[in-house]
Amino acid sequence: QVQLVESGGGLGQAGDSLRLSCEASGRTPSNYAMGWFRQAPRKERELVAAISRSGDYTYYADSVKGRFTISRDNAKNTVYLQMSVLKPDDTAVYYCAASPLLLTSSSSWYRFASRYNYWGQGTQVTVSS
Repeated sequence: QVQLVESGGGLGQAGDSLRLSCEASGRTPSNYAMGWFRQAPRKERELVAAISRSGDYTYYADSVKGRFTISRDNAKNTVYLQMSVLKPDDTAVYYCAASPLLLTSSSSWYRFASRYNYWGQGTQVTVSS
């Protein structure tokens, strides 16, 4: 079992920056690829960013490329999502997730929520115009 707890959400205005954190505990969190997903009202949950176990590989949704950065500090068992130049369309509940699958340069599975075994409770991000 891996337990995930997100923090850092809140209110912001368009153009602001926020940093989300996801603290993991339990079975060796560094053995898991990590992802950030988000779900807006009346929309499906979608991948925002993913990172491999070592942090060597990262992937981003087209909508956040150049604005968001995912990173991890395995010594602290924490994954971060630095969000910059926020837009109202970024408003959603953001979830951290962990997958035991190997994330490499040729991976494509990371987009699918079903590939992640463990999820946090989510943190709300609201961006006003």
